[in-house]
Amino acid sequence: MRGVWKLLFGRYLLVTNTISSGVLMLAGDVAAQEIERRQEKTTSASEGLERQRALNMTLVGLSQGPLHHYLYKWMDAYLPGATVRTVFKKIAIDQVVISPIFIVTYLYSAGLLEGASVKDCNAELRYKYWTIYTADWLVWPPTQFINFYLLSPKYRVLYINAITMLYNVFLCYIKHNDDFISEITQKMKSIKQE
Repeated sequence: MRGVWKLLFGRYLLVTNTISSGVLMLAGDVAAQEIERRQEKTTSASEGLERQRALNMTLVGLSQGPLHHYLYKWMDAYLPGATVRTVFKKIAIDQVVISPIFIVTYLYSAGLLEGASVKDCNAELRYKYWTIYTADWLVWPPTQFINFYLLSPKYRVLYINAITMLYNVFLCYIKHNDDFISEITQKMKSIKQE
């Protein structure tokens, strides 16, 4: 077992990171679909798991695994060490540079896989970007602090993938539920009026 672990987090780290990204994106989408079904109170067997959507989300996850792998490798080379100052620099890069890139690639790759046009993807990006980016600021800085300050570099993508699996529930839900953002907008307007 020790030998397998060493291979997975040594020689085959890129493969491990890629596959774990795909599997955990799949898990996040399956959970999001279950939440959607329960909210809609659908009980029909024909309204089970949307397999094509789950496959698309898995492909999106598989495509992001190598990006995470190489970005963390680059960040550790560019900003070596784990001092608090270095960690905050890495978090700043993650939030200001990497996060916007991943939001765009997520929405476009998922949209195009689902058959949307580039024009549709542009509209979805305009509509959902700030909601996702705001959520990113709530989730990722504390997550990345733990990642960069406490973890060995070889476990970074796996840790991020585990947190991402939970975050993917949110992403998949936002991606496939336009009503969510309009409901939030209406609630915000009603709060302002009070």
